[in-house]
Amino acid sequence: MTPTTFHHTLEIRDLTVRAGGTEILSGVNADLRCGEVTALVGPNGAGKTTLLLAILRLVPFTGEIRFCRAAEHGKGAPRIGYVPQRLDFDRNAPMTVLDFFALSSQRYPVIFGHSARSRRSAKESLAHGGASHLISRPLGKLSGGELQRVLLALALRDNPDILLLDEPVSGVDLSGEELFFDFLGQIHSESRFSLLLVSHDLSVVSRHADRVICLNRRVVCQGATTETLTPENIAAMYGSGAHLFSHGPAGGHGRLHGPSPPRRAGGKED
Repeated sequence: MTPTTFHHTLEIRDLTVRAGGTEILSGVNADLRCGEVTALVGPNGAGKTTLLLAILRLVPFTGEIRFCRAAEHGKGAPRIGYVPQRLDFDRNAPMTVLDFFALSSQRYPVIFGHSARSRRSAKESLAHGGASHLISRPLGKLSGGELQRVLLALALRDNPDILLLDEPVSGVDLSGEELFFDFLGQIHSESRFSLLLVSHDLSVVSRHADRVICLNRRVVCQGATTETLTPENIAAMYGSGAHLFSHGPAGGHGRLHGPSPPRRAGGKED
């Protein structure tokens, strides 16, 4: 899909975040386009997670974050889904996936049972996330890939306009990573929400993102993935030893809603 006119879902202007006297983000300017997959890349400590938290209004900042389409149509802030990099919880706690969903969808404690509404909502959300079979499983016994499916299902529950994913396949093996992104691609092609994906893996970015924002406390560069992930820009972010290399025959850049070309990997040489 290559429309002649793009509409922005989100505009970030001169965004700065400080904590404890340290400037974590400095004068960030970036745009998120409606219905597109945008990857946010950069080295450790670049402020990627902080930028997501600023969009969610979970950290104080100066500057402006404007939700464009909502303003144009006289609506309030858009619905935002969020999948964190990790979920900190007691893995020995006697909590099922259904309990986890019910915590945010019913007023009374889950120890007193589940309301019909919360049970129905959990079933529908897990089905949408391809995880219906996990509803009665203990949350602490899920594999990394299964837990990410559950978190994705929860993030999609309210049909978000924008979905924020922070390293969604961190700790997931390669086969689980492929399954996750294939499924996410299917969901994205059906719903066409705007997706902002944080990833350290440039192979994921090169295959799945329409656009990329290169961040290292400030925006180093941004634009179409095929035009932005150049050796010069990668070196500017990660240092002169960083590169993007191909495993197998050369292929074009894939997207979430299209077939995946040969695998690529990015990072510093050992």
